[in-house]
Amino acid sequence: MTKTNLKGLTQKALEQFILSVGEPKYRASQIYQWLYKYRVSSFEAMTNLSVSLREKLNEAATIEQFSVAASQTSNVDGTVKFLYELSDGKKIETVLIPPRITAVDAEERMTLCVSTQIGCALDCKFCATASMGFLRNLTTSEILNQYITAQTFSEKPITNIVFMGMGEPMLNYDNVMDAVEIITDQNGIGLSPKRITLSTAGYAKHIRKMADEDRKIKLALSLHSLRDEVRSDLMPITKKFSVEDLLSALEYYNKKTKKSVMLEYIVFEGVNDTDQDVQLLVKAARRLDCRVNLIPYHSIEFTHPQGYSAALHGVSKEGLERFWKKLRMNDVITFIRHSAGVDIDAACGQLAVKNELAIAH
Repeated sequence: MTKTNLKGLTQKALEQFILSVGEPKYRASQIYQWLYKYRVSSFEAMTNLSVSLREKLNEAATIEQFSVAASQTSNVDGTVKFLYELSDGKKIETVLIPPRITAVDAEERMTLCVSTQIGCALDCKFCATASMGFLRNLTTSEILNQYITAQTFSEKPITNIVFMGMGEPMLNYDNVMDAVEIITDQNGIGLSPKRITLSTAGYAKHIRKMADEDRKIKLALSLHSLRDEVRSDLMPITKKFSVEDLLSALEYYNKKTKKSVMLEYIVFEGVNDTDQDVQLLVKAARRLDCRVNLIPYHSIEFTHPQGYSAALHGVSKEGLERFWKKLRMNDVITFIRHSAGVDIDAACGQLAVKNELAIAH
């Protein structure tokens, strides 16, 4: 008999399982808290359950765990990159990011960058994950276990989660949202939705779906250009959802949820760094309730990029600051993202499991 993995089940799904094995519904609430609030790894640890129920659970169910295949710690800023091995032998990367020591919340904040797929199918030209191709979606359990396992290694509580790791979250929507439900449930992991950000490459339909479902987490769009021809070169998904499609979807999201969005923008030399690009961003910012997050480009040379990817270069630090100043002069709320984990290939756009590359190709 195939055992049911209880890790990753929502409260409702857990109730259905408990009823299916002939137990009263209230037992689901007890097990739910043991799984997510107390994060136990065995049924034996669920001490308020009877011995007979624990035996029944051992026969019918399991609690999936992660093994850490490797980890690296940055000598520069303390960022930790975890290489997790999954039950099928495939591997993913997750990044634990401490705050800058000068940050106002340096004592409290600890951020985890979570992956949602093994590899990615979108082929964004600046992203190392694209070199893996697409292998599969992560299960809800695998998404949650990135947090649960990283927390056992972190001396400080993980306070923030960003779905900005490997993969496109919107293409694994149901599993990601089930994970969010458990993470934000006060009887589960219990993080505030305000401390969770989902970043998408631009699935307009799913942006609208998030709005219609009144999802409380924050939304970020990986934008990088407001010119279709340029964005199509950088991000082929633009051929499916144009810039106007995305802006329209973000407008809908603003109006429906009354929440701001983040526009993420890597500034590439000679590609999207002109005065025209500045003015297009200014125009978009006046149309939307948004902030602009400028991101330094991080090299993906270790993936041996070819063609257009190999030709991409980020602007200099001075060029990035000039771009930032031009936006600020036009009253656009703009930040330059702090790079973390660059020395261990853990910064934005650098996640790629090297020993999975051959599988993808």
